[in-house]
Amino acid sequence: MKKILVIQNKRIGDVLIASVIAQNMKSVYPDSQIDYLVYDFTVGVIENNPSIDNIIAINEKDLKQFLVMKRLIKRIKKTKYDIIFDPYSKLQSRLICYFSGAKMRIGFQKRGRNPWFKFYTHTVPLLEQKTHISGKAIEDRINMFNSFFPLPENKIDYEPHIFLTDKEKQYNKLDKYNKPAIMLGILGSTPQKSMPYDYIVTIIDHITSCFNVNVLFNYAPNQKEDALSIYEQCQNKDHIIIDIYEDSIRGFITLMNKCELLVGNEGGIVHISKALDKPTFTIFSPYVLKEHWASFEDGKKHTSIHLLEEKPNLFDEFSVEQRRKIEENPSELYHMLTPEMILNKLTPFLDLQLKAYKN
Repeated sequence: MKKILVIQNKRIGDVLIASVIAQNMKSVYPDSQIDYLVYDFTVGVIENNPSIDNIIAINEKDLKQFLVMKRLIKRIKKTKYDIIFDPYSKLQSRLICYFSGAKMRIGFQKRGRNPWFKFYTHTVPLLEQKTHISGKAIEDRINMFNSFFPLPENKIDYEPHIFLTDKEKQYNKLDKYNKPAIMLGILGSTPQKSMPYDYIVTIIDHITSCFNVNVLFNYAPNQKEDALSIYEQCQNKDHIIIDIYEDSIRGFITLMNKCELLVGNEGGIVHISKALDKPTFTIFSPYVLKEHWASFEDGKKHTSIHLLEEKPNLFDEFSVEQRRKIEENPSELYHMLTPEMILNKLTPFLDLQLKAYKN
């Protein structure tokens, strides 16, 4: 029996996307043991996945401690993995790979990285551009295993999946409301991924005025004060359900599963919604590369907006130094992505997906 480890110590969306490695490797080695090493706060997106046998959950801060890292490496080495995939390739994961004893350690080739010893036995280059509707981030991970364990194209599963328990499917907190609900990711996972608040209010007011639906807010627990501030500025508060909120990943998953669709800033909740087969409208932060993270967009079920689509020559006006500072403080660029621009694309999406509930 092959023992396979996937190391994906990054964020929620990254972990969910990396689950395609397990889903496809189970087709190659049906009797294999596939384990995932992830940060503890991301476990929820891969729980109950039948392609993943064990989840090794680690605390992000603890892993920075030498003794914790040493114990983890000892544990990995003792398990005697045959194959390790390292999709993110940060220093911690590279060290785990190197000292694991695995005969096959697979990572991405990174430009300018020539270590004095080999972390990996096999490397694969990142794709130059996307060629599949799944988006470059998923394609890169498909390419990572398919370069060494090829599957016929019609056998490859490009879609991350979330698996709910029977109890989770019976989630009933929305049952007392007589209108369908939609989820709004009103705040990004970081300030750099969040729209200006007055823009968010304009979009919420438009949705609640045009459609006979209830609106739910999604935000991080530490963003509650900001979420309430946005709520207080909205016109149609009777269409906003403010008293239902889930503060865990599995809680959000069960709630999202009962919603019609998601409108939100790019991030983990978008990938979760797609894995639940829910329509999505994504608002990209100006600094995020859309071709990497925009997955399965067909202009109908899944669509999005990015500032560079509205102003394709915008960055020509920026110096190299200004471009470097975009991620640190994209606020000026976010203000250029006006509510009018967003609504021009959002309205046709909502008209199609919510045509039965239009006022």
